[in-house]
Amino acid sequence: MLRLGRREFGVHEPVIMAIVNRTPDSFYDQGATFLDEPALARVERAVAEGAAIIDIGGVKAGPGEEVTAEEEARRTVGFVAEVRRRFPDVVISVDTWRHEVGEAVCEAGADLLNDAWGGVDPRLAEVAARYRVGLVCTHAGGSEPRTRPHRVEYGNVMADILRVTVGLAERAVALGVPRESVLIDPGHDFGKNTRHSLEATRRLGEMVSTGWPVLVSLSNKDFVGETLDRPVKERVVGTLATTAVSAWLGAQVFRVHEVGETKQVLDMVASIAGHRAPAVARRGLA
Repeated sequence: MLRLGRREFGVHEPVIMAIVNRTPDSFYDQGATFLDEPALARVERAVAEGAAIIDIGGVKAGPGEEVTAEEEARRTVGFVAEVRRRFPDVVISVDTWRHEVGEAVCEAGADLLNDAWGGVDPRLAEVAARYRVGLVCTHAGGSEPRTRPHRVEYGNVMADILRVTVGLAERAVALGVPRESVLIDPGHDFGKNTRHSLEATRRLGEMVSTGWPVLVSLSNKDFVGETLDRPVKERVVGTLATTAVSAWLGAQVFRVHEVGETKQVLDMVASIAGHRAPAVARRGLA
Protein backbone atom coordinates (compact mmCIF):
# COMPACT_ATOMS: atom_id res chain seq x y z
CA MET A 1 0.00 0.00 0.00
CA LEU A 2 1.31 3.43 -1.01
CA ARG A 3 0.19 6.23 1.30
CA LEU A 4 0.59 9.88 0.34
CA GLY A 5 -1.25 12.67 2.11
CA ARG A 6 -4.86 11.61 2.63
CA ARG A 7 -4.70 9.00 -0.13
CA GLU A 8 -3.95 5.30 -0.18
CA PHE A 9 -3.18 3.44 -3.40
CA GLY A 10 -3.32 -0.30 -3.91
CA VAL A 11 -0.37 -2.29 -5.24
CA HIS A 12 -1.81 -2.51 -8.75
CA GLU A 13 -3.35 0.97 -8.81
CA PRO A 14 -1.61 3.26 -11.31
CA VAL A 15 -1.18 6.84 -10.11
CA ILE A 16 -0.83 9.94 -12.28
CA MET A 17 1.34 12.83 -11.12
CA ALA A 18 0.60 15.97 -13.13
CA ILE A 19 3.41 18.45 -13.74
CA VAL A 20 2.79 22.10 -12.89
CA ASN A 21 5.88 24.21 -13.53
CA ARG A 22 6.04 27.58 -11.75
CA THR A 23 8.92 28.65 -13.97
CA PRO A 24 9.12 31.14 -16.83
CA ASP A 25 11.49 28.93 -18.83
CA SER A 26 10.33 25.31 -18.53
CA PHE A 27 11.52 23.15 -21.41
CA TYR A 28 8.06 21.92 -22.40
CA ASP A 29 5.51 24.69 -21.88
CA GLN A 30 7.85 27.70 -21.83
CA GLY A 31 6.26 29.27 -18.77
CA ALA A 32 2.58 28.61 -19.52
CA THR A 33 1.84 27.99 -15.81
CA PHE A 34 4.26 30.52 -14.32
CA LEU A 35 1.43 32.85 -13.30
CA ASP A 36 -1.07 31.81 -10.62
CA GLU A 37 -4.32 31.68 -12.57
CA PRO A 38 -3.07 29.56 -15.49
CA ALA A 39 -1.35 27.30 -12.97
CA LEU A 40 -4.52 26.86 -10.92
CA ALA A 41 -6.49 26.18 -14.10
CA ARG A 42 -3.92 23.52 -14.97
CA VAL A 43 -4.39 21.90 -11.55
CA GLU A 44 -8.17 21.89 -11.92
CA ARG A 45 -7.97 20.34 -15.39
CA ALA A 46 -5.41 17.74 -14.30
CA VAL A 47 -7.52 16.64 -11.35
CA ALA A 48 -10.62 16.42 -13.55
CA GLU A 49 -8.70 14.24 -16.03
CA GLY A 50 -7.57 11.80 -13.35
CA ALA A 51 -4.40 13.08 -11.68
CA ALA A 52 -4.11 12.10 -8.01
CA ILE A 53 -0.83 13.99 -7.45
CA ILE A 54 0.10 17.52 -8.47
CA ASP A 55 3.87 18.01 -8.76
CA ILE A 56 4.83 21.68 -8.39
CA GLY A 57 8.28 22.84 -9.44
CA GLY A 58 9.93 26.23 -9.04
CA VAL A 59 13.18 25.60 -10.93
CA LYS A 60 13.55 24.02 -14.35
CA ALA A 61 15.73 20.93 -14.44
CA GLY A 62 18.13 22.10 -17.14
CA PRO A 63 20.73 24.86 -17.15
CA GLY A 64 19.53 28.44 -17.16
CA GLU A 65 19.25 31.56 -15.09
CA GLU A 66 20.18 31.06 -11.44
CA VAL A 67 17.22 30.58 -9.12
CA THR A 68 17.98 31.08 -5.44
CA ALA A 69 16.27 29.11 -2.69
CA GLU A 70 14.38 32.28 -1.76
CA GLU A 71 13.09 32.72 -5.31
CA GLU A 72 12.20 29.03 -5.59
CA ALA A 73 10.20 29.31 -2.36
CA ARG A 74 8.49 32.47 -3.59
CA ARG A 75 7.33 30.62 -6.70
CA THR A 76 6.04 27.56 -4.85
CA VAL A 77 5.06 28.10 -1.21
CA GLY A 78 2.04 30.35 -1.67
CA PHE A 79 0.88 28.25 -4.59
CA VAL A 80 1.08 25.07 -2.51
CA ALA A 81 -1.07 26.73 0.16
CA GLU A 82 -3.68 27.77 -2.41
CA VAL A 83 -3.81 24.33 -4.02
CA ARG A 84 -4.18 22.82 -0.55
CA ARG A 85 -7.11 25.18 0.14
CA ARG A 86 -8.89 24.52 -3.15
CA PHE A 87 -8.16 20.79 -3.46
CA PRO A 88 -7.99 19.35 0.07
CA ASP A 89 -7.80 15.72 -1.06
CA VAL A 90 -5.23 15.99 -3.84
CA VAL A 91 -1.68 14.86 -3.07
CA ILE A 92 0.65 17.85 -3.37
CA SER A 93 4.23 17.11 -4.39
CA VAL A 94 7.01 19.65 -4.71
CA ASP A 95 9.95 19.05 -7.03
CA THR A 96 12.93 20.41 -5.10
CA TRP A 97 16.39 19.33 -3.99
CA ARG A 98 16.77 22.03 -1.30
CA HIS A 99 15.92 21.38 2.34
CA GLU A 100 15.02 25.04 2.94
CA VAL A 101 12.37 24.92 0.23
CA GLY A 102 11.21 21.50 1.42
CA GLU A 103 10.64 22.86 4.90
CA ALA A 104 8.67 25.85 3.63
CA VAL A 105 6.40 23.85 1.34
CA CYS A 106 5.72 21.25 4.02
CA GLU A 107 4.62 24.07 6.32
CA ALA A 108 2.27 25.18 3.51
CA GLY A 109 0.70 21.75 3.12
CA ALA A 110 2.84 19.61 0.78
CA ASP A 111 2.50 15.83 1.12
CA LEU A 112 5.50 14.66 -0.91
CA LEU A 113 9.01 15.92 -1.67
CA ASN A 114 10.18 14.90 -5.14
CA ASP A 115 13.98 14.92 -4.94
CA ALA A 116 14.95 14.56 -8.60
CA TRP A 117 18.66 15.14 -7.95
CA GLY A 118 19.38 12.05 -5.92
CA GLY A 119 19.92 13.30 -2.41
CA VAL A 120 22.42 16.03 -3.28
CA ASP A 121 21.12 17.84 -0.18
CA PRO A 122 20.91 15.07 2.47
CA ARG A 123 18.92 17.35 4.78
CA LEU A 124 15.89 17.13 2.48
CA ALA A 125 15.20 13.59 3.71
CA GLU A 126 15.46 14.88 7.27
CA VAL A 127 12.74 17.43 6.47
CA ALA A 128 10.53 14.69 5.02
CA ALA A 129 11.02 12.67 8.20
CA ARG A 130 10.28 15.60 10.48
CA TYR A 131 7.02 16.42 8.69
CA ARG A 132 6.13 12.75 8.08
CA VAL A 133 5.66 13.38 4.37
CA GLY A 134 6.61 11.19 1.42
CA LEU A 135 9.92 11.25 -0.44
CA VAL A 136 10.92 10.34 -4.00
CA CYS A 137 14.43 8.87 -4.08
CA THR A 138 15.93 9.34 -7.55
CA HIS A 139 19.04 8.16 -9.34
CA ALA A 140 20.85 11.11 -10.93
CA GLY A 141 24.27 9.56 -11.39
CA GLY A 142 25.88 11.92 -8.92
CA SER A 143 25.08 14.93 -11.12
CA GLU A 144 24.95 18.42 -9.69
CA PRO A 145 21.52 20.06 -9.98
CA ARG A 146 20.72 21.65 -13.32
CA THR A 147 23.65 20.11 -15.19
CA ARG A 148 23.52 17.94 -18.30
CA PRO A 149 25.34 14.59 -18.50
CA HIS A 150 28.60 14.54 -20.43
CA ARG A 151 30.24 11.27 -21.52
CA VAL A 152 28.81 9.52 -18.47
CA GLU A 153 29.57 5.79 -18.20
CA TYR A 154 28.26 2.93 -16.07
CA GLY A 155 29.52 -0.61 -15.87
CA ASN A 156 25.93 -1.65 -15.19
CA VAL A 157 23.45 1.19 -15.18
CA MET A 158 20.64 -0.69 -13.43
CA ALA A 159 22.98 -1.96 -10.72
CA ASP A 160 23.96 1.65 -10.03
CA ILE A 161 20.32 2.76 -10.06
CA LEU A 162 19.39 0.07 -7.54
CA ARG A 163 22.36 0.81 -5.30
CA VAL A 164 21.58 4.52 -5.13
CA THR A 165 17.80 4.54 -4.96
CA VAL A 166 17.42 1.68 -2.49
CA GLY A 167 20.17 3.20 -0.37
CA LEU A 168 18.41 6.56 -0.33
CA ALA A 169 15.07 4.89 0.46
CA GLU A 170 16.52 2.90 3.36
CA ARG A 171 18.21 6.00 4.75
CA ALA A 172 14.92 7.92 4.53
CA VAL A 173 13.07 5.25 6.49
CA ALA A 174 15.86 5.11 9.07
CA LEU A 175 15.47 8.87 9.53
CA GLY A 176 11.73 8.48 10.12
CA VAL A 177 10.06 8.91 6.73
CA PRO A 178 7.06 6.54 6.67
CA ARG A 179 8.09 3.44 4.69
CA GLU A 180 4.76 3.35 2.86
CA SER A 181 5.41 6.91 1.61
CA VAL A 182 8.82 6.36 -0.03
CA LEU A 183 9.19 5.87 -3.79
CA ILE A 184 12.18 5.17 -6.01
CA ASP A 185 12.77 6.69 -9.46
CA PRO A 186 15.33 5.55 -12.07
CA GLY A 187 15.82 9.17 -13.13
CA HIS A 188 15.44 8.99 -16.90
CA ASP A 189 17.81 11.51 -18.58
CA PHE A 190 19.29 12.56 -15.22
CA GLY A 191 22.99 11.66 -15.33
CA LYS A 192 22.26 9.36 -18.27
CA ASN A 193 22.48 9.28 -22.03
CA THR A 194 19.67 7.93 -24.19
CA ARG A 195 20.95 4.34 -24.19
CA HIS A 196 21.12 4.39 -20.39
CA SER A 197 17.51 5.59 -20.14
CA LEU A 198 16.34 2.94 -22.61
CA GLU A 199 18.12 0.23 -20.62
CA ALA A 200 16.65 1.55 -17.38
CA THR A 201 13.19 1.25 -18.94
CA ARG A 202 13.86 -2.22 -20.31
CA ARG A 203 15.06 -3.44 -16.89
CA LEU A 204 12.46 -1.57 -14.80
CA GLY A 205 11.18 -4.86 -13.42
CA GLU A 206 14.37 -5.11 -11.37
CA MET A 207 13.40 -1.93 -9.53
CA VAL A 208 9.85 -3.17 -9.01
CA SER A 209 11.24 -6.40 -7.54
CA THR A 210 12.82 -4.44 -4.67
CA GLY A 211 9.33 -3.88 -3.23
CA TRP A 212 9.60 -0.09 -3.26
CA PRO A 213 6.93 1.68 -5.35
CA VAL A 214 8.49 2.91 -8.59
CA LEU A 215 7.88 6.38 -10.03
CA VAL A 216 8.86 7.16 -13.62
CA SER A 217 9.23 10.64 -15.07
CA LEU A 218 9.18 10.04 -18.83
CA SER A 219 7.12 12.87 -20.22
CA ASN A 220 8.53 14.29 -23.47
CA LYS A 221 12.11 13.77 -22.31
CA ASP A 222 15.23 13.89 -24.47
CA PHE A 223 15.70 10.12 -24.52
CA VAL A 224 12.29 9.85 -26.21
CA GLY A 225 13.18 12.66 -28.61
CA GLU A 226 16.54 11.16 -29.53
CA THR A 227 15.15 7.64 -29.92
CA LEU A 228 12.56 8.86 -32.45
CA ASP A 229 14.41 11.98 -33.65
CA ARG A 230 11.52 14.23 -32.64
CA PRO A 231 11.45 17.76 -31.17
CA VAL A 232 9.89 18.42 -27.78
CA LYS A 233 6.36 19.03 -29.07
CA GLU A 234 6.32 15.77 -31.06
CA ARG A 235 7.24 13.33 -28.31
CA VAL A 236 3.81 12.44 -26.92
CA VAL A 237 3.42 9.17 -28.86
CA GLY A 238 6.88 7.99 -27.80
CA THR A 239 6.16 9.01 -24.22
CA LEU A 240 2.90 7.06 -24.18
CA ALA A 241 4.59 3.98 -25.64
CA THR A 242 7.23 4.15 -22.91
CA THR A 243 4.49 4.67 -20.34
CA ALA A 244 2.72 1.49 -21.46
CA VAL A 245 5.92 -0.56 -21.23
CA SER A 246 6.75 0.89 -17.81
CA ALA A 247 3.26 0.18 -16.51
CA TRP A 248 3.41 -3.39 -17.79
CA LEU A 249 6.72 -3.87 -16.00
CA GLY A 250 5.20 -2.66 -12.73
CA ALA A 251 5.86 1.07 -12.33
CA GLN A 252 3.13 2.67 -10.25
CA VAL A 253 3.45 6.46 -10.40
CA PHE A 254 3.76 8.39 -13.67
CA ARG A 255 4.87 12.03 -13.77
CA VAL A 256 3.31 13.53 -16.90
CA HIS A 257 2.25 16.57 -18.87
CA GLU A 258 -0.62 14.86 -20.80
CA VAL A 259 -2.92 13.56 -18.06
CA GLY A 260 -5.95 12.43 -20.09
CA GLU A 261 -3.93 10.50 -22.64
CA THR A 262 -1.81 8.89 -19.94
CA LYS A 263 -4.89 7.76 -18.04
CA GLN A 264 -6.23 5.95 -21.10
CA VAL A 265 -2.90 4.15 -21.55
CA LEU A 266 -2.71 3.15 -17.90
CA ASP A 267 -6.35 1.98 -17.83
CA MET A 268 -5.75 -0.13 -20.93
CA VAL A 269 -2.60 -1.73 -19.52
CA ALA A 270 -4.33 -2.40 -16.18
CA SER A 271 -7.24 -4.08 -17.97
CA ILE A 272 -4.94 -6.24 -20.12
CA ALA A 273 -3.07 -7.24 -16.95
CA GLY A 274 -6.38 -8.19 -15.29
CA HIS A 275 -6.23 -5.54 -12.58
CA ARG A 276 -9.11 -3.42 -13.95
CA ALA A 277 -12.46 -4.40 -15.45
CA PRO A 278 -13.42 -2.86 -18.81
CA ALA A 279 -15.48 0.31 -18.42
CA VAL A 280 -18.09 -1.27 -20.71
CA ALA A 281 -18.40 -4.93 -21.77
CA ARG A 282 -21.30 -5.33 -24.21
CA ARG A 283 -19.64 -7.02 -27.17
CA GLY A 284 -21.02 -10.51 -27.77
CA LEU A 285 -23.49 -10.20 -24.91
CA ALA A 286 -26.41 -8.37 -26.54
